Amino acid sequence: MTPPRNCTFPATDWTVLARCWHAVALSADVTATAPFAARLLDQDLVLYRTATGLTVAADLCVHRGAPLSLGCMQEGAIACAYHGYRYDGTGRCTLIPAHPNAPIPGKLALRVFPARERHGLVWVSLDPGAQPDTVPDFPEHVDPAFQIVTVPPFDWDASAGRQVESFCDVAHFTFVHPTTFAASDPVVPRYEVEATPRGVRAEFASRVGNVSDPAAAQQTWRRIYQLHLPFTAHLSVDFPAGGRLVVFNAACPVSARRTRVFAVVARNFDRDQPVADLIAFQQKVYAEDQRIVERQNPEDLPIDLGEEVHVKADRTSVEYRRQLARLGLGRGFTA
Repeated sequence: MTPPRNCTFPATDWTVLARCWHAVALSADVTATAPFAARLLDQDLVLYRTATGLTVAADLCVHRGAPLSLGCMQEGAIACAYHGYRYDGTGRCTLIPAHPNAPIPGKLALRVFPARERHGLVWVSLDPGAQPDTVPDFPEHVDPAFQIVTVPPFDWDASAGRQVESFCDVAHFTFVHPTTFAASDPVVPRYEVEATPRGVRAEFASRVGNVSDPAAAQQTWRRIYQLHLPFTAHLSVDFPAGGRLVVFNAACPVSARRTRVFAVVARNFDRDQPVADLIAFQQKVYAEDQRIVERQNPEDLPIDLGEEVHVKADRTSVEYRRQLARLGLGRGFTA
């Protein structure tokens, strides 16, 4: 639990976040044919598969410090591109090509991190003692009534906290999504917010639809936001005519000011329609948010509620910030 070299987070905040689970890659992108590189909290990671399953390790060959992600998979092991050292699924070195018959020092072992695969994503904690049951829930992902669509990941030059807060903001539709949501009325009706054991739940009903049809403004749309600390949000949208759309938003804090956003969508309607249209719509909505969030100042999400002004429409974000503070993040939080 040591912050990496050139860490962009305050040490105390890094330690808090390192104990949590974060999505770092699509499961489909990690294969047994090539290593996959990722970064979490400034820690470079290499992901690979062997006969024993998925491995996530520090992207560093302990012999001479070369990135293992530059290497390849050979005979069920990951091989370093510099000197060909091989490591198995446990991270243990199994071959030194320069001395194939010599004993292998015990120190030749990778730093391996806890990893889980859920919802089509690879989740990683940098804490060796992380509890697997604290990975965020996404019940629709295993419900046969729902079609699952994975949107290609987005890379934002913004903090993960700012991204999640924008995803759960209910007052920006008219100004940021006037055509995608056909939103013309900026008034936010009263809605309910509550703290949960692992985050925040907010229930919101309004005339703002999730489609570009202006007729949607004549009907009531119900949204339930469930935030799982620190950076995952589950949004359920009930359509007026029936049907439910779910957007599972997992923000990976690559660094303090760089976020990779994973979006997985579930719907129990229009299952015969092209998924390309659904993906294109989600990409457009995210791009509209990104244009704003990347320019917010300060870049950090302020934990001290006195640093920004709040109104009733901000109840979700206010509770989210309170929960992040209770998680242990400090006033100088930069994720």
